[in-house]
Amino acid sequence: MYIHLGGEKVISSKELVAIFDISIVKSSRISKQFMTSMLNSKRMVQISEEEAKSIVVTEHTVYYSPISSATLKKRCNTLYEI
Repeated sequence: MYIHLGGEKVISSKELVAIFDISIVKSSRISKQFMTSMLNSKRMVQISEEEAKSIVVTEHTVYYSPISSATLKKRCNTLYEI
């Protein structure tokens, strides 16, 4: 199954590792270090020009998504209910 992250970006649900609210980066030192590491290794992608509301972590890439983490979670739950 696939999950639409916003803009024109769709990922396979098999790739998904985690979905976080964007506020986690501001509140956690470890999260800041992780995001800095991903940015330095060029494994971070801004999906659209809209303000990011969530962070989606996959096996190889981190995406800044304009869709809220709650909405993305609902999309994932819908996939697993089918």
